Amino acid sequence: MARPKVFVTRMIPRIGLDIISETADTEVWQDPMPPLYETLLEKVKGVNGLLCLITDKIDAYLMDAAGPSLKVISQMAVGFDNVDVSSATSRGILVGHTPGILTHTTADFTFTLLLAAARRVAEGDRYVKSGRWKTWDPTLLMGHDVYGATLGIVGFGRIGQEVSKRAVGFNMRILCYDHHSVEDAASKLCAEPCPLDELLAASDFVSLHVPMTPETYHLIGARELRVMKPTSILINASRGPVVDLEALHAALVSGEIAYAALDVTDPEPISDDDPLLILDNCLIVPHIASSSIATREKMAGMAADNLVAGLRGEALPHAANPELNYPQLS
Repeated sequence: MARPKVFVTRMIPRIGLDIISETADTEVWQDPMPPLYETLLEKVKGVNGLLCLITDKIDAYLMDAAGPSLKVISQMAVGFDNVDVSSATSRGILVGHTPGILTHTTADFTFTLLLAAARRVAEGDRYVKSGRWKTWDPTLLMGHDVYGATLGIVGFGRIGQEVSKRAVGFNMRILCYDHHSVEDAASKLCAEPCPLDELLAASDFVSLHVPMTPETYHLIGARELRVMKPTSILINASRGPVVDLEALHAALVSGEIAYAALDVTDPEPISDDDPLLILDNCLIVPHIASSSIATREKMAGMAADNLVAGLRGEALPHAANPELNYPQLS
């Protein structure tokens, strides 16, 4: 019996590739840059399974290019806004993702960004390495206290709730906003649910943890930034388009807010000539919130398990479209 064929759109941790290779003939894209869409169209022809990343556009046209042999698309990420799940469902293609596994790692990194922004760590590093450190200065790079400050968490799902747990250790007042009811979770975690504008106006730190949806596109724009305190710090470890970066630049330059720390941008990667890159009060890192060794290996393993289950006609451990009427899912 012929083994199924799989295409993996980038090198992933070895543990995931080993799981896939035991079941399928596997081609892995070796270049550090993602394959072009036109290349993907060629690579997916006749495959039974596709393992992709958030950098890959997986739409109906690509699914049709793969043909009727395609059984499963496995995304190595929590979010899957780059995958047209409804088109996959209509074609009987299961879609997997990796929820939950990066919750703690991302929450840790959110606090890394918060602390680094509050205490101007990146600026201090540049100051020393540029040879400007000549003496101890009582007014040098003064930052903002975290202990006892107010933290506003926008999006109070798994990651937002874990961020709130870390904030408790800093004796922070925690406000939360979510379009779903979060009263029970908030009460257990010493958080206060409130409307978005109230949260923005009261918070010293605003941390974003919402999914990318049409409703959250530019959720934080010029109007919202004006509502925030001039001393406040914005942290985004969700998705780049949640923040209007043009409006953010204007707010940082004018002093409407004090600082921003971004794990994600729009576009991604950020353009080399983006004016945010020259601002001392904007810290930007390359989408690494989940980038711990253990977490990335677990993500690769989960993505591989989803892929293999789909190839075998079994229910995916973590499906984005569990409503597909497979016998195993009924």
